[in-house]
Amino acid sequence: MECGVGARLSAGPGSGLNDQPDNQGEGGAGRRFDAGLPPLGLYVHLPWCVRKCPYCDFNSHAAGDEIPEHAYVDALLADLDGDLEQIGCGRKVQTLFIGGGTPSLFSGEAIARLLQGIRNRVDLAGDTEITLEANPGTVDSARFAAYRDAGVNRLSIGVQSLSADHLQRLGRIHDPGQASAAVGTAREAGFENLNLDMMYALPAQSLSQAEDDLRRLIDLRPAHISYYQLTLEPNTAFAHAPPPLPDDDLAADIHEQGIALLQSAGYGHYEVSGHAGAGRRCRHNLNYWTFGDYLGIGAGAHGKLTDPVTGEVRRVAKQRQPRRYLHSAGSDTRVGSSRSLSDADLILEFALNALRLLDGVPTSLFTERTGLPAHRIAPALGAARDAGLLEPGEERLQASALGQRFLNDLLHHFDVEGQGS
Repeated sequence: MECGVGARLSAGPGSGLNDQPDNQGEGGAGRRFDAGLPPLGLYVHLPWCVRKCPYCDFNSHAAGDEIPEHAYVDALLADLDGDLEQIGCGRKVQTLFIGGGTPSLFSGEAIARLLQGIRNRVDLAGDTEITLEANPGTVDSARFAAYRDAGVNRLSIGVQSLSADHLQRLGRIHDPGQASAAVGTAREAGFENLNLDMMYALPAQSLSQAEDDLRRLIDLRPAHISYYQLTLEPNTAFAHAPPPLPDDDLAADIHEQGIALLQSAGYGHYEVSGHAGAGRRCRHNLNYWTFGDYLGIGAGAHGKLTDPVTGEVRRVAKQRQPRRYLHSAGSDTRVGSSRSLSDADLILEFALNALRLLDGVPTSLFTERTGLPAHRIAPALGAARDAGLLEPGEERLQASALGQRFLNDLLHHFDVEGQGS
């Protein structure tokens, strides 16, 4: 839904929780990024889809008669030019993710022109992971082959279910046969690094139906599976007219059943909803979870950038409406909002991301990615470990099995502002 750098700072003996001076400053004052800048990704948002799904709260818009492909690619590249003026040059892009909306509505020619324009502007790593999202109802063999020729090396296909009844209830435009055919077509085009999305706890879904759905997905043998619960998000059709969803106990049973099935099939559970074959974890998403930097171009796209000189970490969002975004191409008005993260923001947002990873992260990564001394989270770590929500051991920040189950309770310990301190 994937530009100086200083010498790496030794974490020192033990956890390093008390070996740096306090930093109470906001807006970047006093933060230190001695380990260098975080890795950089690039997210590209293509906002059009055939029709809006009733559960979707993403920035997506029904395409209508025609998508302004050429003008939108021009706007994306102008947007990227503007961002690069702000961050300067020299930062290599490690991952690139084209999401939506339904990016597979765009022609192979448009995606090729977009990717070539990006290559002309940024330094892509030699092994850059380039993902494109696709809908089974909007692809054919020629289009998949064109994406592969353009440089896309990973596809993420939104299957969501392999039950005709549940696909209809979800408002999807494809059927199970089209979903299975899309996987075969992708492989014929040369794609082996495939992610398939599937949702569970669907309207009126039973435990046995969820099991059958997931087994059928596993039989397709994708490299990666994103398995996540359907939730009712504000301002969606489902929120206004809720369907009969499984209760919390049944949803938990479906989840536990799914995890066991995926693990027995050889998919490692590495993130809340991420399950991967060997060597197939999504690198773009891992950059999010490890609090890396990323540029975001396109209508409604979000970015996060670190300035090692000022210590500022800034989040930027672009204009959401496609028409307004197109009209603002190349100007500062393409930016819809921009804010500098406070120390409290950094503490909570780092935890929100890092604790999604089942293996956690080194505790030292907190200082590397936030610029804050590690003792700033010592009280949170102590309280969470005392509550059994974190694994013991000071070298690693990792949710326990209990913490994974009650993640919101765990994250509350890192919500400095929410606790009024």
